Amino acid sequence: MPHHGIDPQALLPPDEPVHLLDPDGTYHEDPEHPVDLKDADLRELYQLMVVTRKVDREAINLQRQGQLGVYASCLGQEAAQVGGAFALGENDWIFPSYREMGAAIVRKVDPSALLHLYRGTWLSDHDPYKHNFALMAIPIGTQALHAAGFAMGAKFDDNPIVVMGYFGDGATSEGDPHEALNFAGVFEAPCIFFVQNNQYAISVPLSKQTHAPTLAHKAVGYGMPGYRVDGNDVLATYAVTRKAVERSRAGEGPALIEALTYRMEAHTTSDDPSRYRTTEEEELARTFDPILRMENFLRARDLWDSDFEQEVDQAAKAEATRVREEIYDAPHGDPLELFEHVYVEPPASYEAQKAQLREELRAGEDA
Repeated sequence: MPHHGIDPQALLPPDEPVHLLDPDGTYHEDPEHPVDLKDADLRELYQLMVVTRKVDREAINLQRQGQLGVYASCLGQEAAQVGGAFALGENDWIFPSYREMGAAIVRKVDPSALLHLYRGTWLSDHDPYKHNFALMAIPIGTQALHAAGFAMGAKFDDNPIVVMGYFGDGATSEGDPHEALNFAGVFEAPCIFFVQNNQYAISVPLSKQTHAPTLAHKAVGYGMPGYRVDGNDVLATYAVTRKAVERSRAGEGPALIEALTYRMEAHTTSDDPSRYRTTEEEELARTFDPILRMENFLRARDLWDSDFEQEVDQAAKAEATRVREEIYDAPHGDPLELFEHVYVEPPASYEAQKAQLREELRAGEDA
């Protein structure tokens, strides 16, 4: 007899990922995954992806010019991030990793606020409670625990929100996501675990990360459904995520979504992907470009014209320019601020450490 009356077969992901848009823009209607979006929403999805890519490119340029210490690009993953975040309600929460620029832009987080983290001018410069978008998590997989815990708290408080935690395929090899998935499953927390399977954990391919048939199959072991979706298809990503969100909001517990995509840039600006990927592989990935796919769809629906193209292009350029002006040569704050947001009641050694840093800074000024 199935544990807790759960039918394991009902939790299994489909053999093939859900796919609605072909690369040429041809749309395949799927009654199980309806796209309940108006024409304005479809155009907005496209614009969000274009703005994301333009800001992403500007961030790479800033790093190359010494303005950022490092940056993790989301090039090629715009549909997964934008489509997933777009499916959430206004009061729902997102717990990102370090790559979710697209999800942040959907939630109207100022991109330059996130880039202050990579510049080292502030740990995070946005208000999480204003946007329901948590601080970016650099440690691999820790945000999965934060998302699960927040969702459990919301359930205890009878707060009808859904929480989504983004992480990559590499994080599924870490312990924290395992613990988060297990707790969320046991407590039936309203939490969506959104795995962006971009095929590599830095240089380690997925084939060397897991022996499971797919990452979505891992969900079965935690008593939650596993979904697989073409993560380069923004409409499919939206539809699948929307289905999981509605299920969680109805009190049916957590879910895991595996969005199959491809990281078209390096893991970070400190990485050299040519050491582990071929040019042929990268060229093939470009044929599945999520933005071009959506553009083709809009053209086929007569939702594309030169005015719209110019409007989107100008909006993307303006945002990238604004971000650049905010970050370029942005002043660093007082290093002693590090001590202001750690402990409510500092331990005895805390003041000694603060005094030591103060003396080191003074010595540097006198040198």
